[in-house]
Amino acid sequence: MRGEVCADGAEFGRLAERWASLYARCSTATPFQSHSWLHSWWVSYGTPGALRVVLVRRQDGELVAAAPLMRAPGPLPVLTQLGGAITDFTDVLLDDACPEAAPALARAMARAARGAVIDLREVRPGAAAEQVFARWRGPRRRLPDSLCLELPAVPMDALLERIPSSKAQRVRAKLRKLDALGIDERIVPGDEVPDALDRLLKLHQLQWQGRGVTVEHTSDRFAQHLARAVRPMVERGDARVTEFRLGGDVVAADLTLMSPRLAGGYLYGADPVLRERKVDVATMLLRHGARETSASGRATLSMLRGTEPYKQHWRPETVPNQRLMLAGNGTAPLLWLRAGAADGRRWAARQARERAWVGRALGRLPGPLRGRLPGRADGGGG
Repeated sequence: MRGEVCADGAEFGRLAERWASLYARCSTATPFQSHSWLHSWWVSYGTPGALRVVLVRRQDGELVAAAPLMRAPGPLPVLTQLGGAITDFTDVLLDDACPEAAPALARAMARAARGAVIDLREVRPGAAAEQVFARWRGPRRRLPDSLCLELPAVPMDALLERIPSSKAQRVRAKLRKLDALGIDERIVPGDEVPDALDRLLKLHQLQWQGRGVTVEHTSDRFAQHLARAVRPMVERGDARVTEFRLGGDVVAADLTLMSPRLAGGYLYGADPVLRERKVDVATMLLRHGARETSASGRATLSMLRGTEPYKQHWRPETVPNQRLMLAGNGTAPLLWLRAGAADGRRWAARQARERAWVGRALGRLPGPLRGRLPGRADGGGG
């Protein structure tokens, strides 16, 4: 086996076929590790000169391992994953049939780092990167990262059994209303994906108008990334675009990313007319996702990152992503510095959440009672 580093974007693009073959032989891979997603992201978001894709090949040239990395901006030497903030799961690729791939990739990554810390964000439990972490010979740290919510991939009737009967009855009433309105579902074929994505993004902006849309989702580079990445992913079975029509008009659209083990709703858009007609869009999307995912034989219906209240209604399992940091002996101080900064940010965020919760709880108390609490003689907020 031999390790090498791909530092040229055009060369990375030419790896598509061999990368796809390795991706198919890595059972833990998610669609975020597909070549279509990663190369398209690099074209939209990459910084010239920063690419550091670590590859391990057999003597016949076949890829058996890959780590899609880049040099991160900032004063400290850090290698981080391709995909950035718009990617929910980070991982490396390892050939399941090649037990030597993990230690070989660990050695190749150590050589590629050359004094830098390797910082992998959003690593899903059970990911191939854990094998590299286990075989790393230098300093390392494992930190918690974002929380994801997951449901079993079962039909809607089985999901309704997870929630109290009173809530289940209300959901069934919402589903009957959907059926009565006659909303049609249509899975978009590959050649129609670009136009469908354009409609999805317009609906997404319309849905969040005046309510704080994620700014990146409105950017041209994000739209261009999806336009490049999603059509080949749909054609390979790594993604699905669904449109929902009412009276012939597209009133909602959904992009779901899929691997052999899971399907995850990545982005959707809905016309405010559905809200005006009291349509529960989240329930509509969940029913469709549950039906398609369970029928395909996948085990997990992922809600991806975030613990928003509407997701909690279904009593999902909370699955924490991990942050894996790796360094050489000479760069151990940089690792501890970066890990310490991450710990500090998590502590500050936790304190802010707790203060916000206390503030909301106090705000619900009667004014005179708030005034009698220790340290709150003025009875005010904050």
